[in-house]
Amino acid sequence: MQINKFFITALCLGGSVAIPQAQAEQNKPLKVCAAENEMPYSNKAGEGFENKLAELVGKALNRKVEYLSWTDPRYYIRDTLDKGLCDVAMGVDKGDPRVLTTQPYYRSGYVFISREADKLNLENWDSEALRKAQRIAFVPDTPPEVMMRAIGRYNDMFNYSQELVGFKSRRNQYIKYETSKLVSEISSGHAEIAALWGPSAARYVKASTTPLVMTMIPDNNVRTDGQKVDFHFSTSMGVRKNDPTLLAQLNKVIEDNRNEITELLEEEGIPLVAEPDAP
Repeated sequence: MQINKFFITALCLGGSVAIPQAQAEQNKPLKVCAAENEMPYSNKAGEGFENKLAELVGKALNRKVEYLSWTDPRYYIRDTLDKGLCDVAMGVDKGDPRVLTTQPYYRSGYVFISREADKLNLENWDSEALRKAQRIAFVPDTPPEVMMRAIGRYNDMFNYSQELVGFKSRRNQYIKYETSKLVSEISSGHAEIAALWGPSAARYVKASTTPLVMTMIPDNNVRTDGQKVDFHFSTSMGVRKNDPTLLAQLNKVIEDNRNEITELLEEEGIPLVAEPDAP
């Protein structure tokens, strides 16, 4: 009934009493779907920047945060959020068709990473440094792979790319690349350039004892057939499709706490870009 939008009925001392829905929700934990070991995003120890963001959201909603851990990024929406085991997924793409997505809480992009001392001119994929580099670190099946093919360097790096695999599952050949390892390839001098997702690399670039430079890759790239390749993406929170109430609450949290969220991301070192103008 319509009244259920505003009140729930609870039994108390043998009678019934109306309690505001928002107050009742405050007594329920906010269950967050979180990676067990996907740093720098999240881990079981709560050390990731998405853990910090989740705690900020929980505080704003006056709800204790509890985590439901997942290990395989391919199926975690289906196996956790969709089954009602958790309420919100941090760090999903804006408009992800599997969920309802909030307004974005940040927008970032892929970056070139190099040693500061090398003073490489890395303005875009036409940069001469990319054609001369002996080793370029990147993660397969990402926009940088598309452009590595477009500039004719993919085959040159194929064997090196296989050396960078950090983990391979026994089932379904799930392959994982550790961003920390790829950044260390640059700081150690084993590779000259890396092309990585900025939010995943920022923490390790910031922590490197060898001064490194992150250069935002422009979002105007086209592959060999002339089709545009996106390099900047907006990040949102996701909820189940039948939970518009929580979606509205999260949107308000993002709007009311945007400065604090931005400060948290900047402290992480994440390079941010402005949202494109709405059509």
